[in-house]
Amino acid sequence: MVTIKQISEKLRLSPATVSRALNGYPEVSAKTRILVEETARNLNYRPNQLAKKLATGRSGMIGLVLPPSNDKGFDPTFFDVMTGLSRRLTELDLDLVFHAPVFGDDIEPFRRLVGKQAVDGFIVTNPRLSDARIDFLLEEDIPFVVHGRNASEQPGFAYFDIDNFRVGYDATKLLLDLGHRKICFLNGPDDVHFSFERKRGFEKALADHGSDAASGAVRHGRMSESYGYREALAALSLPPAQRPTAFVSSSTIIAAGILRAVRDKGLRVPDDVSIVSHDDAPPQLDAMGFDPALTVTYSPLRDACGPLADILQGLLNGENLDKLQITEEAELIVRQSTGPSPSVDQSKGQTA
Repeated sequence: MVTIKQISEKLRLSPATVSRALNGYPEVSAKTRILVEETARNLNYRPNQLAKKLATGRSGMIGLVLPPSNDKGFDPTFFDVMTGLSRRLTELDLDLVFHAPVFGDDIEPFRRLVGKQAVDGFIVTNPRLSDARIDFLLEEDIPFVVHGRNASEQPGFAYFDIDNFRVGYDATKLLLDLGHRKICFLNGPDDVHFSFERKRGFEKALADHGSDAASGAVRHGRMSESYGYREALAALSLPPAQRPTAFVSSSTIIAAGILRAVRDKGLRVPDDVSIVSHDDAPPQLDAMGFDPALTVTYSPLRDACGPLADILQGLLNGENLDKLQITEEAELIVRQSTGPSPSVDQSKGQTA
């Protein structure tokens, strides 16, 4: 294993200067710091974590508490995202530490890691509208970044999110523009922020189109195919005058259940029923692989990995909070799962 002493001998610098350069001390000139860092990389130097913690007060560890198995907001793409996070953190010379949840106590894992000074900060996933984890970390003044947000309009913490209001709005507006009036929205759990924002977008699109011309139903549940199938089957079993001609889905997993229900009712997509889904690009479900290919609001979860790690690194380095609160747009991609409402008179372009 390469040591600081070996680097110092190679560069004819004191071990103290090399150590300070590697730990980012401001009194070391930029020229010297770059020289030391390049030499350390070339020699494949890896710092002793205990020594690093004693020198800098940092452990080089980032905590992430796994969601409980019974968490209704749990997403099966979770571990795909964690792999991407771990890779990016490794590039930043940080390591991801997983901690098992404690049933009935969201705070205990955080309290343990904070009490032992085992981590430099946390990544919080699946934030709820009212989230005790966020409240605890704010009170303890612990660095953390949230993948998403809570209900606060002006959150005092770092986050990376997508514009979930636009996700709900754009999907619904597309269907309204195609002549659909009876639209059913199968959303995620009702206590998480992304569901709240997508519902707001859905309702705003209906209101903008005119409340007298549009009506919709929002249903909440766990993000699963069985939930999508059950709720879609119930909606499609209503009398024809009440039956939806289109669905908005909060995930491709839910959309898979909707598509199965449509077929079990002897209906066709998009001739009888249109589907728009949000697409996190989970590895096990390709929206292009659906038959027909899904129209989606597209924002891959894996694209959040780099920004989350970089935001937390910026937080640890003392960057301003306003630069560490990032919201990106999802892309609306129109494919074959959407078409005109079956109630549209194509010759007149008006609803029957």
